[in-house]
Amino acid sequence: MRITAVNTAPVARGDYVLYWMIAARRTTWSFALDHAIATATQLERPLLVFEPLRAGYPWACDRFHAFVMQGMADNAKRFAARGITYLPYVEPAPGEGSGLLAALAARACCVVTDEQPGFFLPRMVAAAKRLPVRLEQVDGNGLLPLRATDRAFPTAMAFRRELQRKLPAHLQLPSADPLVRVPKIVRGAQLPKLAWRTATDLAALPIDHSVAPVAYRGGAVAATNLADEFFDDNLARYDADRNDLDRDPASGLSPYLHFGHISAHELVARVWAEDEWTPERLANAKVTGRRTGWWGLPSASEAFLDQLVTWRELGYGFCFHEPKFGTWASLPTWARTTLTERAKDQRPELYTRDQLERADTADPIWNAAQRQLLRDGRIHNYLRMLWGKKILEWSPSPEAALATLIELNNKYAVDGRDPNSYSGILWTLGMFDRPWGPKRPIFGTIRYMSSASTKRKFDLASYLLRWA
Repeated sequence: MRITAVNTAPVARGDYVLYWMIAARRTTWSFALDHAIATATQLERPLLVFEPLRAGYPWACDRFHAFVMQGMADNAKRFAARGITYLPYVEPAPGEGSGLLAALAARACCVVTDEQPGFFLPRMVAAAKRLPVRLEQVDGNGLLPLRATDRAFPTAMAFRRELQRKLPAHLQLPSADPLVRVPKIVRGAQLPKLAWRTATDLAALPIDHSVAPVAYRGGAVAATNLADEFFDDNLARYDADRNDLDRDPASGLSPYLHFGHISAHELVARVWAEDEWTPERLANAKVTGRRTGWWGLPSASEAFLDQLVTWRELGYGFCFHEPKFGTWASLPTWARTTLTERAKDQRPELYTRDQLERADTADPIWNAAQRQLLRDGRIHNYLRMLWGKKILEWSPSPEAALATLIELNNKYAVDGRDPNSYSGILWTLGMFDRPWGPKRPIFGTIRYMSSASTKRKFDLASYLLRWA
């Protein structure tokens, strides 16, 4: 169920097995790397790992390129230490890498790649079905394989019920470190002679240099260090302090999950290990659809798993099953109806996208959240919701609000362009939610949030000072 053929081409008598690493950009806890190594072992051929980074993708900038390239440096060290041939490729200009995958595949027995349902990756993999050898994609996105369900779910509770019914049969984890015992035959693939040049200087790339790299480093090493910090210091208070702006216990791992520098399976395994939990404890678990209680874990662990498994995989399944994800048409009918009914309501303020991008509004809380996005590439979880609701309130139409939300999030958020980015943005406009009364101007029955209520709920002094 995790491994599917993209084309009907045969396995050839090539020089190596090619792993085209495009989403799970790591050397641990990877179903795709497991499968590539197993295939190479079975065929008695070495493994060649090819990790490319395009120059012409939407919103390409220093921030995202630097994050991925830092991960490439980590991968290079790990593969070299284990004798695996690794080819990182940074495209010098849009289109300059055209033909490189085909050239590598021409010498391969077969090609293994990652399956990820968001952004441009599905189109890129679909285009590669023309390769002359067998191409297989591996779904390592979450605990529940994408094809274990046949539809997108309208709410977290509905999806939670499906998870609780089906997850016990899918709790197998990938290898924690598949490179520990790599057979000798899998090592030392010979690279074919290539005419393609790779870029090394970020400043010379034709990408957006106005979006600067963030202060924190990308890659598997940084991800592991951050995970260690979270499990040592923050997991135990994750549920109680999740909305605390000063003592924020959030893991901060979403950028690393997005770029594949860490696996959700590793994080789940660490939660289980913290509480000495095993999947056998689900043998008699009842399907309730409730947020807590099903795992039989401490409340903080259950709250974390609800975010990491339920909400994250709800978004991935939505993008996989809904071809129009990220568009106005993908919103539920009730949400589009109520927003359309209130579309002509007078706005308290109307800001241009440029004003919003510069954090130039009369709302200091919103401005601080936007500045955090501009500088840090992320927003505190609660304020991210408020950030989106205010853009709806200040836009001339809900369709314009959606376009601005996507543009600002995907341009600046390190974890943007992810299935969870689109599901989070659309939640602002009613996705995965229900109607809320009473009806309000602009919002209709969409869940309402305000800066005034946020100010009453939180002590914002230090947050506003930090992001002034």
